[in-house]
This record gives sequence, structure tokens and C-alpha cells, in this order.
Amino acid sequence: MIKIRNLQKSFGDNLVWSDVSFDIHDGETIAIIGRSGCGKSVLIKHFIALLYPDQGEVFIDDKEVFELPYTELRKIRQRFGVLFQGSALFDSVSTFDNVAFPLRYFTSQTEEEIRENVNNALKMVNLEGVGPKSTAELSGGMRKRVGVARAIVHEPDYIMYDEPTSGLDPQTSDEINELMMDMAENLDITSIVVTHDMHSVLKISERVAFLDQGALSWLGSLEEMKHTDYKPLVNFMKASEYQITNKSKESV
Repeated sequence: MIKIRNLQKSFGDNLVWSDVSFDIHDGETIAIIGRSGCGKSVLIKHFIALLYPDQGEVFIDDKEVFELPYTELRKIRQRFGVLFQGSALFDSVSTFDNVAFPLRYFTSQTEEEIRENVNNALKMVNLEGVGPKSTAELSGGMRKRVGVARAIVHEPDYIMYDEPTSGLDPQTSDEINELMMDMAENLDITSIVVTHDMHSVLKISERVAFLDQGALSWLGSLEEMKHTDYKPLVNFMKASEYQITNKSKESV
């Protein structure tokens, strides 16, 4: 379980949020939503101490990550897989080597073991046979899938998706949503999805955390969100619905 307690973060005079506190339960899929610039990506970087707060704590199974020595923090980080917003692939090496990277860097697996695990991960994201290709040859949706394969290849306990459908057309976005649902169903994993794409939220999430006005503004189940009368969240959902409708029209 991840416990976030009283996090406060600023960059200079710019307050990101003054107080964020909530729990992320083992095995669930939770969406963290909010307007651009509200600090969604900043928040998940705190979970693995890529950023440190001005105040507050993050506990991973009762270990406070900001107090851990580097050797212990590295072990915590190995329990996470991350799909970065731009996929963050290395175009100078093959797809296979991209997915193999965390195994070569964090484990002592043999090349034979690495080959088996990489091929299994690529199979899980429906990219069998793509390993020898350069990632520069792949479409945007395929690059996202490679990013997911790299995130899961070392069998993490948690996977963090940072804007997983950003920059994708509606059909490819749906394919990525289906992939995230498959990962949640088939792997013993906790999924944390940072997004402003309400279509994704409605399809994949069990709970929703809404960041607004420098704080965790609302937290609840997907069903509670659908029936909420909390005005800031209602307005956010209405604006997102308008954007989704327009995107769908543009793709016709």
C-alpha cells in the first residue's frame, strides 16, 4: 500500500499543492486527474523520491521513502514500473534492448533469461517479433506498448502510467486503455494512471483522485464520481467531455 500524508510542494514562489493526503490500495487502478499544470506528474515522482516535498511523507508498505538510504530507496524503486508520457525510449538501440534495459541494469539475469523475459513482455503487449526493430520505426501506439513492456518486464508491484494516451488518436487510445486493463487483470499489480483523458478514466479506473486549487480536492470511487455534485469536478468532466466529442469529430 502507498500512503501519502500531508504532502506540500513548491517550485520557488509557485505553489503546486499545499496538502495532499490519500492511500493507494494494493491491486487497485486509481486515476489521478486534474487540469494541466496541477501537479499530477509531480505527485507520482514523489512516490519513488525522484522529487522531495517541502513537507509531508510517502510510505510504501510502511517504509517512509524520503528517509531511506540510497540502497533501500533503490530497492523500493525496483518495485515500480513507469510508462513515461513520451515513452522515453532509446532510439539508438533496438526495441528488444529497450525492454531489456531494466533487467540488465537492476538484475543479475543471464542473457538467456533476459531474452525469455523480454520476449514474454513483448508478447503480453501484442508486439511479438518486433524486438529487432528500431523504436524509431514504430508508430506512436507501438512505442507506447514498448514502454509498457519495459515497465512490466521486471514484474513490478506497481505501475505508473503518465498520460498514457497523450498524443494518440481515439482508436489507438482505446487500444492502450484495453492494454492497461489487461495488465491490471492479468498481473498482480497496482496501477496508478495520471491523465486528463476522462474517456480513459471512465474505462479503466476503480477510484479517482482529483487535484485542483493546490490540493487534493476530491477522492472517491468511479461510481461516486459519475454522480457527484462537486462543482469543480463536474466542470472538469464537462469540459473533458466537450474535448472528447470534438476529437472524435475531427477523426472522422
